[in-house]
Amino acid sequence: MTAFPANDTLKTIGSRRSIRTFTKQPVSDELVNVLLQAANDAPSAHNQQSWRFIVVRDGKKEELAQLINTRSGDFPRPASVLLRMAAKGIAGAPVVIAIANTGELMSHGTELFKVEKEMAQDFFRTMEIQSSAAAVQNLLLAATSLGLGTVWLGILYLIKDDLLHFLGEPGGEFMAVVPVGYAAHAGSGPRKQPFEMKRRYLD
Repeated sequence: MTAFPANDTLKTIGSRRSIRTFTKQPVSDELVNVLLQAANDAPSAHNQQSWRFIVVRDGKKEELAQLINTRSGDFPRPASVLLRMAAKGIAGAPVVIAIANTGELMSHGTELFKVEKEMAQDFFRTMEIQSSAAAVQNLLLAATSLGLGTVWLGILYLIKDDLLHFLGEPGGEFMAVVPVGYAAHAGSGPRKQPFEMKRRYLD
């Protein structure tokens, strides 16, 4: 196999870690805007960019953490523990960036493709999620390249309706809440399975 040089992009991908504890060092508005621009540059279905980025700081960030802590009591222990961990990460981060689907692609999907409404809704819902996932990954990698730590708190999907209401995003599909800050501890990351175990060729 040909050996390719580890360029800056590949180094960033390889060094990205999920960071859950942060220092008190603030993250400037300029850096936040760089992250948002990187996220907004992601590919999206039909170039609709049917996403919105909500920056949460200070008192609203504390309210968000409290909301999650309160709702954690409504779930069995495994989920409850993870929700409380998510709340702790949010409270400890200087800034939190939420990414929400707008639902715009779903709302006029039947106009783009002349298919049944039910099929179009599921089709475009999936495309919105795929697009927003690409935006989140861009944000995570941009943060790593700038020396910032992040974590994608997937457990919060359990309370997505509450979070969408809190964020003022009543429509669309909830995607992600990402605390951002400077890592308090350098994470080694989980051991990945060799990609050879995940690879198949069809010739």
